[in-house]
Amino acid sequence: MRLATVAHATGTTAAVLLGDVWRALPAPDLSAFLSAGPSARAVDMAGEVLDGARPVQPLPAPGKVICCGLNYGDHIRETGRELPAHPTLFAKYADTLTGPDSDLVLPHGLQVDWEAELAVVVGAPLRNADRAEALRGIAGYTVANDISVRDWQYRTLQWFQGKAWDATTPLGPVVVTPDEIDPAAGVEVVCRVNGEEVQRDTTATLVFDSADLLAYISSFTVLRPGDIVLTGTPGGVGTAREPRRFLADGDVVETGIHGIGTLRNTVRFER
Repeated sequence: MRLATVAHATGTTAAVLLGDVWRALPAPDLSAFLSAGPSARAVDMAGEVLDGARPVQPLPAPGKVICCGLNYGDHIRETGRELPAHPTLFAKYADTLTGPDSDLVLPHGLQVDWEAELAVVVGAPLRNADRAEALRGIAGYTVANDISVRDWQYRTLQWFQGKAWDATTPLGPVVVTPDEIDPAAGVEVVCRVNGEEVQRDTTATLVFDSADLLAYISSFTVLRPGDIVLTGTPGGVGTAREPRRFLADGDVVETGIHGIGTLRNTVRFER
């Protein structure tokens, strides 16, 4: 099943794709729909047909956005680090997120890099969850790109200031439920810049998979429906290249995951 927040003639609404038709769900967006709880989500999903509906940022109001760094073996090696014993985590704010086709607007002169990622959407409250409970608590999966401002990220040992620039982390276009996709079995994560492939790997090579991450995170902070966990990026980022490579004004970043969809975002630098 494919869920989304869609824009249509009279505003936005949560929606489900049935065949090739978007139908309305009883909530203004997917964050509100998931937060309403399982009983509210068990309603008849054959709602109003939404002509001309277009997926936008699916989860506009997550309570938490938690990200894992250094989670693919090849990306860890390209940074010169050892495989971690525990996940390397950092947080974003909800207003860091933006839509699947939104421009990424940043000040001129920054070292801006790409990081294609699988994102996990929480569907049930999780606190001290074991792996099996965490797996049952997944509402679905979507595509993200943890666009990173490297010169700010590496000013200190803490990454936060390079990772949380407003409206720079595209998400979407849809959330695909676990009955249709199994990242543990391996789905391809691909990033292209101006049509050139710069990243490709499979989620089967994650050091900590989706259930591992949700269980670990829930041991110190509760996860609630609509929260988002980014699972890390494969090798091929610009800062690890020789010579280093960063995004330029007008560059088009495409981020795709087989079985979910593709983000297409243009970088715009303001002077």
